[in-house]
Amino acid sequence: MPETAKIDSSILDQLKTIVGPKGWIENKADKAIYLRDFRSLYQGATPIVLRPSNSAEIAAIVKLCAEAGIGIVPQGGNTGYCGGATPHEDGGEIVLALTRMNKIRNVDPLDDTITVEAGCVLADIQNAAEEVDRLFPLSLAAEGSCQIGGNLSTNAGGTAVLRYGNARSLALGLEVVLPDGQIWDGLRLLRKNNTGYDLKQLFIGAEGTLGIITAATLKLFPRPVETCTAFVALTGTEAAVKLLSRAKDASGDGTTTFEYIHRACLDLVFELDPNLSDPFDTRHEHYALIEMSSNQGVAETLLGEAFEADEVHDAAIASSGAQAAALWRLRELIPEAQNHAGGVIRHDVSVPVSHVPEFLMKARLSAETTIEGVRVAPFGHIGDGNIHFNLVQPADGERDAFLARTHDIEVKIHDIATDLEGSFSAEHGIGQLKRDELIRYKQDAEREMMLRIKTAFDPKGLMNPGKVL
Repeated sequence: MPETAKIDSSILDQLKTIVGPKGWIENKADKAIYLRDFRSLYQGATPIVLRPSNSAEIAAIVKLCAEAGIGIVPQGGNTGYCGGATPHEDGGEIVLALTRMNKIRNVDPLDDTITVEAGCVLADIQNAAEEVDRLFPLSLAAEGSCQIGGNLSTNAGGTAVLRYGNARSLALGLEVVLPDGQIWDGLRLLRKNNTGYDLKQLFIGAEGTLGIITAATLKLFPRPVETCTAFVALTGTEAAVKLLSRAKDASGDGTTTFEYIHRACLDLVFELDPNLSDPFDTRHEHYALIEMSSNQGVAETLLGEAFEADEVHDAAIASSGAQAAALWRLRELIPEAQNHAGGVIRHDVSVPVSHVPEFLMKARLSAETTIEGVRVAPFGHIGDGNIHFNLVQPADGERDAFLARTHDIEVKIHDIATDLEGSFSAEHGIGQLKRDELIRYKQDAEREMMLRIKTAFDPKGLMNPGKVL
């Protein structure tokens, strides 16, 4: 990370002029929400938070900061897990919040596209698509507050990746302010555009280190005619992988979601909200939440076959939207329930789907051997091999002492994932939390290529300094 310049008052005055009286925050209390990350791992400082209202203002801010040698930290909904949108403690950077850039510029159901500004909340994009009888499939727990610019900058995943892909797969074009203040208008409606390097892909997943995404053209899809949701008690993790394959065979590409849930997660959910109902009378160790764009008959047939094959103990198929929402509620409350239970050590790993059972077995053994009494509570998107292997402090443990063991266990878990041809970061990105892990696990050639790209785009190192690299 380069040394950042102390921000002179004259520069601050120029920045205020660019964004106008509604576009900046200096009051300490009002700045606070922009200076602490979602998980409260990092506390930063800045003399000013800028809230521009259009791309031209961002371009002027970036140009001025480039000339003055001032680092810029772009921020969307501030819901990331790796501290990628939090400034450093020295106060030498400005925070650039895209909240006011929240316009939906165009929705076209004929081209199946929607063009939006980076500050649009994900749920608002989903709703705008629904109004023209289309689907924008990106869906994650923070969709009521996360912003599409942040989703793209971190290549967000979520619950529908199995069928529709990550955020990267949903973007047709971008508008980006480059580190020198130029505006690149790469907004496109095209599915095919084979005219050299696909430049937009450089900025997706780059976490604001190569430029600032200001708008995007995204893919829309037909809304499913029918949807079937089922909550299934599995006979084991191997059965989960077999049932996933069975569901895909039965529905074609209609299996949208296949979420794995360990019983420890449900126990925490019921502790958080005792009014929720267990779908089954008997406790089981492993569960799956399945959603398919098909009729109930398809689900009944494949689950009947799974019973015969000893892959399933029991199953509950939603017969209404309300029942489906109740089943989804059990999955959606898991992160909050884990936080409510005390300290949580999180691992966002991915392995090839066929290796998921082996990973879960080895990772559990490692965690329980390393930290006595730890509550192993894994869940995640088993359909794409992404497991949130989360560890909750012992019931009688002390939060800070437990979290102090984070490094002891995370290297072991990441080693297990890597040895199984997996990744130490499936969908949460790098930010400042996982920079050392990137050094540990990336090949030398990969790191060198990343550094070359960073240097080519941002030679002064002012775009989100100290993040990713």
